Amino acid sequence: MSNRSQPPPKPAGAGDALSELAAAAAGLPSEATQHNILSGPDWVTDRSPPPIHKWNPDHCGDIGMEIRSDGSWWHAGAPIRRVELVKLFASILRREASGDFFLVTPVEKVIVHVALHPLRVVDAEPLAGHSPETLVLTLNTGGTIPLDERHDLKLEPKAADAAFVTLDNGLTALFTRAAWYRLAERAGESGQLRSGGRLISLLPG
Repeated sequence: MSNRSQPPPKPAGAGDALSELAAAAAGLPSEATQHNILSGPDWVTDRSPPPIHKWNPDHCGDIGMEIRSDGSWWHAGAPIRRVELVKLFASILRREASGDFFLVTPVEKVIVHVALHPLRVVDAEPLAGHSPETLVLTLNTGGTIPLDERHDLKLEPKAADAAFVTLDNGLTALFTRAAWYRLAERAGESGQLRSGGRLISLLPG
């Protein structure tokens, strides 16, 4: 099933399934206790991520989870307004070889229908005191990611050639309009900037 398809109607018991998934995610172990932003793993929230790349549960389900093109999270046709709940689910999100996105725990995974990119970059600022200069990208889910050799920056034709960045677990984060304009201003007329010791072009083509 393509992630661009519309999610099905709310299945029976989907509300209970959402609560159970949230409870399971809240109790998962963390991968690291210290956040070394330059060496990984990527923190997509402000908490240490669980090791979801190590888990391969057999069970798959569909409880009507979706991330719309504006980056908002929805369940069964209703927006998920609790920021902490969005962060919790973002911490267990991964993209698999099929191109589909899933919320993953050690014992189950459920599909998430993603319209464009699952995450958003909302700010970009230099990492204080670090040489060479490295920009740190702040995500809408509270995480911080360096713009370096581990994280490719590409342009998204479906978003007027705004940039998106690649992350661990097959995830991507699209720059918001405001964040993209700030990055373009930093690049100046050349359309290029340096971050993490490499030259990065913001120009299409």
